[in-house]
Amino acid sequence: MYLGKEAKAEIFAKHGKSATDTGSTEGQVALFTTRIAHLTGHLKKNKHDFSTQLSLQKLVGKRRALLAYLYKKDIERYRAIIKALQLRDIIK
Repeated sequence: MYLGKEAKAEIFAKHGKSATDTGSTEGQVALFTTRIAHLTGHLKKNKHDFSTQLSLQKLVGKRRALLAYLYKKDIERYRAIIKALQLRDIIK
């Protein structure tokens, strides 16, 4: 798989509370963002891979739901993660 244990631990250490805290909202959003970037690159090469396209749409929906949760729960953490990951502010 393209993301090994070390890569995931690095993502969680950078954006989560620690390398072993895999359930934090910020860590999950960062992991989803990495996976979304990978799937987007794959779809640029393989335009007719519709199962990957569906997976990408589901992943974007999950990330959006987590960001909406974070926006309601703690807006400062929300602003910090979208700034760190260079995401658009999607919650209006």
